[in-house]
Amino acid sequence: MTTMNEIRDAIMSGDRERSTYEGLAVPESFRAVTVHKDEVDMFAGLASRDKDPRKSLHVDEVPIPELAPGEALVAVMASAINYNTVWTSIFEPLPTFGFLERYGRLSEYTKRHDLPYHIVGSDLAGVVLRTGPGVNLWKPGAEVVAHCLSVELESPDGHNDTMMDPEQRIWGFETNFGGLAQLCIVKANQLMPKPEHLTWEEAASPGLVNCTAYRQLVSKNGAAMKLGDRVLIWGASGGLGGYATQMALAGGATPVCVVSSPDKAEICRRMGAELIIDRRAEDYKFWNEDNTKQNPKEWQRFGKKIRELTGGADIDIVFEHPGRETFGASVYVTRKGGTIVTCASTSGYMHEYDNRYLWMNLKRIISSHFANYREAWEANSLVRRGIVQPTLSKTYAMDEVGQAALDVHKNLHQGKVGVLCLAPQEGLGVTNPEMRDRLIDKINWFRDV
Repeated sequence: MTTMNEIRDAIMSGDRERSTYEGLAVPESFRAVTVHKDEVDMFAGLASRDKDPRKSLHVDEVPIPELAPGEALVAVMASAINYNTVWTSIFEPLPTFGFLERYGRLSEYTKRHDLPYHIVGSDLAGVVLRTGPGVNLWKPGAEVVAHCLSVELESPDGHNDTMMDPEQRIWGFETNFGGLAQLCIVKANQLMPKPEHLTWEEAASPGLVNCTAYRQLVSKNGAAMKLGDRVLIWGASGGLGGYATQMALAGGATPVCVVSSPDKAEICRRMGAELIIDRRAEDYKFWNEDNTKQNPKEWQRFGKKIRELTGGADIDIVFEHPGRETFGASVYVTRKGGTIVTCASTSGYMHEYDNRYLWMNLKRIISSHFANYREAWEANSLVRRGIVQPTLSKTYAMDEVGQAALDVHKNLHQGKVGVLCLAPQEGLGVTNPEMRDRLIDKINWFRDV
């Protein structure tokens, strides 16, 4: 029986012949990062900020599931932490096992997902080991990354925009067998070519957040940013905001970057942004101390600061993802006829704003969630071509995944936090060193700050 070490050795050898990987037997089990169904109440009574992913995330030996038609089994060299990993680990806003139970009722094959443990993770970079019946584009030995959109595509609703499919799910969050593991299962149409100039951990880091930023900011399904737009970007040095900042700059827009420290401001400057607001230094208090009432005078002070930076202009597009903490201010500072585009809600889902500033000034609120297949492919192409750089700042071993998730939960990180799975160390996996040499200063934007 082939061991995981033999699979890793084959990948490390650089041999990508299909026959090599078809000749490797698949082991009966593998190591994976999980949460356990019998622990969903472990943080009962604690505030969100006090819930510790180090207690809930486990590294377990789990059995290999059956490969279904249209799927691929991928050897994962590296993965990354997203905020959905944090939500899963603290069982908020609700435990993910409800997602798995509902998915399990859909078909004989989806029953595999309804387990007493959930393998988490929505990013990967690795090598295809096996493909199920009906897979033609991808072969064993292919170096890949994956986007996290899982759809069934049996309904006509999803064929114009796959995000509209009624059976749309986020892989590794609303499905099982995610990417924080030595092996994972994805639908073959989630696979995309790995950027050749990036290491395994760098290549794993863009997936979810890069695609999300692309739809939210650039796509016609989001804000449809154009040349010259002024774009307010919350958390502009973060995993999501870092991609939005790069896309604004590459697309001829002017980002106004909101950050929370001098270090994060420096990252934005490295990317080429000039208009930066350190919200902690400015000490904005959009809510009173007990978080029950907003302060419009602080919205006004924030808007005045923006105009000082822009030469008197208001914001065309607000790139919103903090949610409750910032949404009222976002609606207020947007120009007449402007757009607030929102995804996630890391500070709370129950948004409040003064509707007079929306309705009387003809502003628009647009919702955005991940990306459809085409948008994901286009976002990955930006990374492969070196137009957009990975936002990776730190990488952990799989056994340290609880600490990696805690960093994201406590906002102690810059950009994205990576996790090595089968890769024995950082810095491996580059197959186009010439391109990397040309881009190395940009690739390191998020490191050593």
